Amino acid sequence: MSTDRRRARRIGVMGGTFDPIHNGHLVAASEVAHRFELDEVIFVPTGRPWQKLGEHAMVSPPEDRYLMTVIATASNPQFSVSRVDIDREGDTYTVDTLRDLHKQLPDAQLYFITGADALESILSWQDWEELFDLARFVGVSRPGYKLDATHLAKHLEQLPADTLTLLEIPALSISSTECRTRAAQGRPVWYLVPDGVVQYIAKRKLYRAPRASSPGVSAPGAERAGGGGAAPGAERAGGGGAAPGAERAGGGGAAPGAERAGGGGAAPGAERAGGGGAAPGAERAGGADTVPETESIERATTRK
Repeated sequence: MSTDRRRARRIGVMGGTFDPIHNGHLVAASEVAHRFELDEVIFVPTGRPWQKLGEHAMVSPPEDRYLMTVIATASNPQFSVSRVDIDREGDTYTVDTLRDLHKQLPDAQLYFITGADALESILSWQDWEELFDLARFVGVSRPGYKLDATHLAKHLEQLPADTLTLLEIPALSISSTECRTRAAQGRPVWYLVPDGVVQYIAKRKLYRAPRASSPGVSAPGAERAGGGGAAPGAERAGGGGAAPGAERAGGGGAAPGAERAGGGGAAPGAERAGGGGAAPGAERAGGADTVPETESIERATTRK
């Protein structure tokens, strides 16, 4: 009988608004995957980011953000995208996401990837005391950023040394805020976001046309692509062809390079998570909890 013991799967979890997803997110995920020998990195677009539900805060429709993330990650077989936040009702909190992923991947070791500066406010996160029991945390930052973790010292000293790791990622000088601003001004976002995302933003006219007036999250289908397209995720993203690298996200074709993600949504370009099971969170969450609200990692994610 073989005495070899397989190590637990190591799964990275990168949650964020991804409005839009940019190359800094992808570089950060790739670097963390290499550094910690991760088997997969699951990107989790936030459903209802609780810290962005103010009167003047606007977020693009969930399906648009989901499809941009699918397009951006489709070419990397190590990346997948989960709808767990998108499909769950209610506000998005990190602790809910990690709880759900633990249920789906009980034998996996989770690595939650977040912006280092977000960790400065972690004590205000929902049920924050439980977070470090659910996952190891990797704080990514732009060069020169120094995290003041004195507020966490007392809590961390009781946990394993690898509970929290900080990494500098040069590409994090890119921010989603800057990408939105440039798109709104008609300036190029080429090479800041993946090519397919550039085309999707242009076709859907994201960040330019007036968006839905509902606080916090724009209503899906708020703007139509090309003056008459279908609701987000259903209309085509490229002059008549399917959205770059992706088909419809729900009730239609599978997302690029991935099997269907339960309920019609596609699980983005990655192998299934967990030896044959669907990519974590890929199936519809149907009332389950979801991943934390992270401002992507623009300026170092502030998802809580």
